[in-house]
Amino acid sequence: MVGAGQFGKNHIRVCSQAPGAELVAIVDPDPGRLAAAEVPSGCQRLADCGSLPGLVDCVVCAAPTSEHEAVGLFLLESGIDVLMEKPIAPTLEAADRLIAAAEAHGRILQVGHLERFNPVVMALEKAVTLPLFFEVHRMSVFSPRSLDVDVVLDLMIHDLDIVLSLARGELQEIRAAGVSVLSRKVDIANVRLQFDDGCVANLTASRVSTERIRKLRLFQPKQYISLDYAKQDAAEFTVGEGGGIGYRKLPVTPDEPLKLQFESFIECVRTRAQAKLNGPVARQTLGLALSILDKIEQHAQVVDQTLSRACKP
Repeated sequence: MVGAGQFGKNHIRVCSQAPGAELVAIVDPDPGRLAAAEVPSGCQRLADCGSLPGLVDCVVCAAPTSEHEAVGLFLLESGIDVLMEKPIAPTLEAADRLIAAAEAHGRILQVGHLERFNPVVMALEKAVTLPLFFEVHRMSVFSPRSLDVDVVLDLMIHDLDIVLSLARGELQEIRAAGVSVLSRKVDIANVRLQFDDGCVANLTASRVSTERIRKLRLFQPKQYISLDYAKQDAAEFTVGEGGGIGYRKLPVTPDEPLKLQFESFIECVRTRAQAKLNGPVARQTLGLALSILDKIEQHAQVVDQTLSRACKP
């Protein structure tokens, strides 16, 4: 386990409890975090990754995004499989280098787009026919975690990954706006995506909300599905032949997405199967997220120009 910060603690718990895998080392340059980590007896506490080759088969990396490339390249080139927290890297060029290293060394590179392993999302995947409209809200209270990236790369990227996996058409247009509130990065963002088959997705993400909301609504021919990520609950409304409205709950077996994600990773390590959330899939989502940030910057420049003109005597 590389990274014993706030989210790293959750990974440590899951790794420690997983059958068929043994947590043998955690790595963190911060002595305080390293000492405070609750790990199994005999688990080594290391300040850097230098001792991992030959000691471990695979690594979960929850280091800051800015360190993903350096850590990931060292591990992959050392013959170690990697589950990298999202986003895969801070830039597309860095993502390309990680993907190339995984391919060159025959390693598993899985990326932690966690919501794909949410049982309610897996139920939604089976119910989707032809999506025409998405409405997605992901709100979180402010936390000092992940302030090295914007809210788009921190929170919205989960929903971007899901929309891209479900939409049938090719992305045609991006409109976006966002503002910084409590950090130097964008803390609130609203995005409109349009696909060439007419499908539209409206997404809002905030990490300065007073409450935690994680919901997705999907509209398709004669059907509306409402999904709550946190409650792992989804309702489906369908227009019948006679015009009546049918209702059912999508069948969902509740489970912890982080646990299911780790189990999937370990299975890929054992069988050498391609990870569902592999490098190229994560790169596509990263590319969209970075394009959205570009659009937000363009919108911010327009707003600045408007304010400048308004302030002139």
